[in-house]
Amino acid sequence: MAKNQRDELVFVPLGGVGEIGMNMAAYGFGPERSRKWIVVDCGVTFGGPDLPGIELIMANPEFLEDRADDVLALILTHSHEDHYGAVLDLWPGFEKPVFATPFTAAMLAAKRAGDGIVENVDLTIMQPGKPFTVGPFTIEPINVAHSIPESNALLITTPAGRVLHTGDWKLDPTPVGNQPTDVARLQRIGEDTSSPLALICDSTNALKEGESPSEAEIAASLDRLIANAPQRVAVTTFASNVGRVISIVRAAERAGRQVVMSGRSLHRIMGIAREIGMLEGLPPLLDQDAYKSIARDKCVLICTGSQGEARAAIARIARGEHPVIDLNAGDRMIFSSWAIPGNEREVIDIQNRLIDRGVEVITANDDLVHVTGHPRRGELRKMYGWVKPEVLVPVHGEAIHLQAHAKLGREAGIPNVCEARNGDMVRLFPEPLTFPSEVRTGELYLDGLVLCTPEESGVKGRRRLSFGGHVVVSVCVNSSGHIVSGPDVVIEGLPETEDESLGDLVEDTIANVLKSVPPKRRSDTEMLNSALFKAIRNEVNAYWGRKPNVSVFVHRV
Repeated sequence: MAKNQRDELVFVPLGGVGEIGMNMAAYGFGPERSRKWIVVDCGVTFGGPDLPGIELIMANPEFLEDRADDVLALILTHSHEDHYGAVLDLWPGFEKPVFATPFTAAMLAAKRAGDGIVENVDLTIMQPGKPFTVGPFTIEPINVAHSIPESNALLITTPAGRVLHTGDWKLDPTPVGNQPTDVARLQRIGEDTSSPLALICDSTNALKEGESPSEAEIAASLDRLIANAPQRVAVTTFASNVGRVISIVRAAERAGRQVVMSGRSLHRIMGIAREIGMLEGLPPLLDQDAYKSIARDKCVLICTGSQGEARAAIARIARGEHPVIDLNAGDRMIFSSWAIPGNEREVIDIQNRLIDRGVEVITANDDLVHVTGHPRRGELRKMYGWVKPEVLVPVHGEAIHLQAHAKLGREAGIPNVCEARNGDMVRLFPEPLTFPSEVRTGELYLDGLVLCTPEESGVKGRRRLSFGGHVVVSVCVNSSGHIVSGPDVVIEGLPETEDESLGDLVEDTIANVLKSVPPKRRSDTEMLNSALFKAIRNEVNAYWGRKPNVSVFVHRV
């Protein structure tokens, strides 16, 4: 058997397949025991209320660390947090090049400066339509429409076959602030029958029939809503959606209004967009300090906080805590966004606060003010028809999205549809086959400034504390069993009522235990510790119906 017949092209999802966010994928080429690897994307997802104290979650790169000498490069499809947000945390240790477009490179530099990150990465600029070679891989970025500038699919060519890794994409013939998806190039890929093709494709909107509306349609709606507003207009959207911000600014200009921006991330991203020439011809965007000097019917506010973040501009405005900006009865608030799963409650709370103040709230349920950057089923069918894949692997989605996408691919007649999850290894060529749970995967938490595994994070203890509060008791006894100090008691997170204080109950319980144990036995610190622990837990549980966390320290002096 010739050597090249033993070469395989494999795909290993480390994050983002079976979940929304935290996208990270590896492609390996070569014989099983000596493959070379490239990595596509290195993103984060965000911790929810079930992970107290954890802001960011990222894929554990242990699989790549074990093969670090054979990992050649990281290629970033675009600069959404779920695709590039972990680069500065995970990649400096690899000391391998990172390929990115100018906008993504600028976003990385701004993130590093804004967050005070010391580590850096070796950045190489890539351009759509200009292939480059990394080891046995030839990689061509292909422009696709999405909700952030300079998004790319990647055509990855190897001697065993080709892969079209779509990244996040949609078909939008009239995007704002970006180029449309390069349909002609996709069609040429399908016309090339010299090498088989695997399609690794976005599944986020695979449950939705039809095609996604264009950004131009959203722009028309915003134009109308801003033009006919009686007083101020405020709009919140994803700060990274430069095209949407451009649409808002153009609508404001046509309505004779000035634009004020509030939010650090918004200023940072629009500054990058201006530096690389995306805002040419637009009027100046004013800082929030100009807000009160503009007449109510001449102002458009663009602010951060579309996901309900407590410290973002719109949340502070809704609570009446913003130092400069307020919204009043008769003003109009447009949520040009959608709530990422898990953020719904926080977003609804902000909307309710605004409504109670007499502000008119408009969401995507009321008007065409938002569209996602992902393909619906009609767009997926078009992609299949253009590139004619022999293999389909649905990615970027939860189980329900991946299953729907796989079913759609089979209905379209794709010969090999491989359903994968994080940790599976998919052999794309030759002879497509999925090896379930072949690779050890997991998560890393960014806990403050500490990067740790879930087991190291202490989150389980925080959950216990949040559920049951904490009682801490300290008492000192001498060798004769007499109390020489204490008991000192600290109570956190237990309820207090007018009828009886749980603090008093705890102190009475401690006193009863100490009285009931003869002095000679009190010198047995382990026994006294156990007796106090059990008594406090049982007495509080009998009163409260919930067992607190109890820490007892008996010191012998």
